[in-house]
Amino acid sequence: MTKNVSTAIIGGSGLYNMPDLKKIKEYNVSTPFGKTSSPIIVGDLEGKRVAFLARHGIGHRLTPTEVPYRANIYALKSLGVERIISISACGSLREDYAPGHIAIPDNLFDYTKDRARSFFEGGLVAHIGVADPFCNDLSDQLEVAVRATNTVTHRGGSFITIEGPRFSTKAESNTYRAWGMSIIGMTASPEAFLAREAEMCYTIMAHVTDYDVWHESESPVTVDMVIQTLNKNTQAAQEAVRNLVRNLKTERTCECGQALSAALITNPKAIPAKTKKKLKLLVGKYLK
Repeated sequence: MTKNVSTAIIGGSGLYNMPDLKKIKEYNVSTPFGKTSSPIIVGDLEGKRVAFLARHGIGHRLTPTEVPYRANIYALKSLGVERIISISACGSLREDYAPGHIAIPDNLFDYTKDRARSFFEGGLVAHIGVADPFCNDLSDQLEVAVRATNTVTHRGGSFITIEGPRFSTKAESNTYRAWGMSIIGMTASPEAFLAREAEMCYTIMAHVTDYDVWHESESPVTVDMVIQTLNKNTQAAQEAVRNLVRNLKTERTCECGQALSAALITNPKAIPAKTKKKLKLLVGKYLK
């Protein structure tokens, strides 16, 4: 198993591969949480080994609820990944975030209901801090990389995750706007929270594909609308990833790598041996 992969790209709707990767190798990683969405592809990009995972599987066969988020994050962690860049499609809940733009949100609202949200269960409890769910340092670097593509870029805003797979009603969309949400999608939660539990930096390059359904002068969101906009933005996404990887700082200076240091509450003597073994990859350094 390779241990030289510090950065991973998780591709969402419309981004199912990274053609710029060279000398690729495919990994089918076994995890305590089941199979990953797809094989993890590792290859060279800008002189560095980078992993790519198709969130919805080969051929886009997994709904947002069916995505095995825990398996995906655990598998990337087992490869040595420290930083994750999520590439996601999103709808806009504000006029100035227009279709074709890219948003790098700074907060997250979880409005899902049917997903496993934590690695911690079976006799081991952790209360992870997620006041700021995205790594600010990695988001800063991503912002520079995206702006270099000359794509209209927005930094900040709250990203609400809905269960899906259906799109919102007008009543729901207008409610989210009243709550102060900026963009809407279906996969950021629990992915971002699991990355924090795994002590990995996580940020989102959110491609605005539509105005959801609230905008009176625009057509309601459709799959065709999403895919057409994503296809136009694919080149910008690929270029931004190359820019980021090329200039990515070698050392992490954020606190993501110590996120569990003050989160574990269970007495180590009370943790079942089976659970310790299952979560050793995540907590082994704290339970010596």
